[in-house]
Amino acid sequence: MNHSPFFPCAGGRALHAPTRRGFLYSLGASLGSVAFSSLLAEEAKKNPLAPTQGHFPEAKAKNVIFLMMEGGPSHIDTFDPKPVLTKMHLQEFVRDGKQVSAMQGGKRYYVQSPFKFAKHGQSGADMAENWTNLAKVADDICFFRGCTVDSVNHPTAMYQMNCGNRFGGDPGIGAWINYGLGTLNQDLPGFIVLPEVSYPQGGAANWSNGYLPANFQGTPLRAKGSPILDLTPPPGVSEARQRKNLDLIATLNGAHAAQHPGHDELAARMDNYELAFRMQMQVPETLDLSKEDAKTKELYGIGNDATDSFGRKCLLARKLIEKGVRFVQLYNGSWDSHDYIERAHGNLVRGVDQPIAALITDLKQRGLLESTLIVWCGEFGRTPDNGVRGGTAYGRDHNANAMTIWLAGGGCNAGHTIGATDELGMAAVEGKAHIRDFHVTLLRLLGLDDNKLTYYHAGRFKQLSQFGGTVIKNLIA
Repeated sequence: MNHSPFFPCAGGRALHAPTRRGFLYSLGASLGSVAFSSLLAEEAKKNPLAPTQGHFPEAKAKNVIFLMMEGGPSHIDTFDPKPVLTKMHLQEFVRDGKQVSAMQGGKRYYVQSPFKFAKHGQSGADMAENWTNLAKVADDICFFRGCTVDSVNHPTAMYQMNCGNRFGGDPGIGAWINYGLGTLNQDLPGFIVLPEVSYPQGGAANWSNGYLPANFQGTPLRAKGSPILDLTPPPGVSEARQRKNLDLIATLNGAHAAQHPGHDELAARMDNYELAFRMQMQVPETLDLSKEDAKTKELYGIGNDATDSFGRKCLLARKLIEKGVRFVQLYNGSWDSHDYIERAHGNLVRGVDQPIAALITDLKQRGLLESTLIVWCGEFGRTPDNGVRGGTAYGRDHNANAMTIWLAGGGCNAGHTIGATDELGMAAVEGKAHIRDFHVTLLRLLGLDDNKLTYYHAGRFKQLSQFGGTVIKNLIA
């Protein structure tokens, strides 16, 4: 991991100097290859995931639970009411004085929200009527209505939200955070993903390590069956025998690594073998929810058909954070409501409302909310018009110019709504900020400076924001 001093570039930004490994390797085969072999042996003794100090020690957030609502939830039908749409319901959609046709032919028209809204908490937070449980913790939430992204295509928008780059191949947010801070429990992965049975659009690249060392990739837990395959050793294989096998493999791999410098995949594989060995002791207990008391399981909605699946994910996320996992990402899909939005969003909210509220409440009761940053978002927002079908199958199209993201815990500006969209919800108009600015702010809440959290790759220093961003100060308490 790069802990070298910072140096200013031509633009005055502070960046990491190249690692010793990168510097020596760049010298060429003569001096570089000789020095590199000894350096590899030295660095192999170090743990790239050991916890380290961030750039801003005063930061409150130490862990992240990232709630990814895949498909693009409608801000207009969740947390950003637009009463003007009630007056314009079923009027033809007009842009720049011209009628706009739907993607599949026919006219587009404005659609009111099927949900009523109310204000909750001392903060007066706006929430649709079906967020009955989340409304009880409204004052613990900071709503951000000013975010914009660049794509209305699901895979590219997912990549940008999760990795900062629309085209994939870059490290996920969890990988960056573990690269910057390490993880607090060396017996569990520092970046864990709880997907659905079907992976999100874009697949596992959403939690990739990208060009960072392979140690920092996300570890997905299976939604059904054994969360991790082959976690339990086969019958007749003792712990002592496993240890001897791993020691032999480490010796052989170490000799091979010394002859082939520059390939971090082998070192990461060796680390993963050791991690898997240690996980056999920690994972079964951590993933076992049967020992949680009945009151806790009821709080999360476990046992209820509508809330059981996401409730289990939220409870498991709390347990993983307690165990020291740095970044946990939960997926909930099917938010792409082009039609029948009342039924679709109604069912989806019913499935996540109680578990998410329980997560906030539970973390708060345990004294963990202040150090745990919760993020709720999709990959983009929705339009105020219906662009697919007519009749009563009202739905909404993709919208890159307006969306709602909310935060809880971790030093966020709880009890406030930041930014605003226009009267129709088509575009952010106040407190407008690009997703790169949100990423920079998320890192700052964890005590990391995006301009210093860099990695030298393909001839230049790279960072989560791609080329820098601005901290959204109003999101920080």
